[in-house]
Amino acid sequence: RCHQRSKAMLDVPFPPFCAFLGSLGLLCVALVSAWCQHWRGGFSLDGGSRTFNWHPVLMVTGLVVLYGAAALVYRVPNTWSGPKLPWKLLHGGLALGAFVLTVLGLAAVFRFHNANGTPNMYSLHSWMGLGTVLLFSCQWAAGFGAFLLPWAPSWLRQIYKPIHVFFGSTILMLSVASCVSGINEKLFFSLKNGTTQYKLLPAEAVFANTLGILILLFGVLVVGALARPSWKRPDSGSLDSHQVL
Repeated sequence: RCHQRSKAMLDVPFPPFCAFLGSLGLLCVALVSAWCQHWRGGFSLDGGSRTFNWHPVLMVTGLVVLYGAAALVYRVPNTWSGPKLPWKLLHGGLALGAFVLTVLGLAAVFRFHNANGTPNMYSLHSWMGLGTVLLFSCQWAAGFGAFLLPWAPSWLRQIYKPIHVFFGSTILMLSVASCVSGINEKLFFSLKNGTTQYKLLPAEAVFANTLGILILLFGVLVVGALARPSWKRPDSGSLDSHQVL
C-alpha cells in the first residue's frame, strides 16, 4: 500500500510538467542572452567578439530548447488520437527550426574565428558540437523520408521508429554536453589576463556555471520524460490508439 501511495505521488501529470519544462527552457535562453549581453559586450555582425556571442545563444535556443520541445511533441496526450499528420508536421517543423538556428550559430562562430585568425575545429568542444550537428542533420533527413513522405512503406517506419527514438535522446544529450563544454571553454578563455581569474569564481563564472547546470537539468528532464512509460503514445495497434496515418 505504501508503495502504491508513493507511486501515485510521483505520477505527475504531463501538462504541469511540460509547463515547468517550458519555463526552464525559456529561463536557459534568457540567462545565456543575459550573459552575452551583460558580460560579453552584446551582439553584432561585424566579425568581432560580439559576433561570437550569437553562437551560444543560438545553440542553446536551437540545439537544446527547441530540439527538446520537438522531442516531446508526441508526449502531449492530444496527439494520441485523431490524424497524425498535423503533429508530424509540428514535430518536423520544430526540429527544422532548431536545425536552422544551429546552422546560424555555427556560421557565427566560424565567421568570428576567420575574422580573427583563430583556427577552427581544434577543441574537443568543437568536435563534439559539429558531430552533434551532423548527426542531427542525418536524423532529420531520415525522419522526413520515413515518416513524412507518403510513399514510405509501413514496414520501414516500424523498423526505423526505435532507431529514430534512440538517436533523438542521444542527440539531445550530446547537445547538452556540447553546450556545457562550450560554456566552460569560453570561461577559461575569457577569465584570465586583465580579469578576475576563473579559479577565483567571479560573478560571471557563478552565473555561467549556473546556466550550465540548468541546461543539464533541462536535458535530463526531457530524456526522463521520453523514457516515462505512462507518457508514451500508445502503439498504433493498441486499443487506445485511434490515429489516422
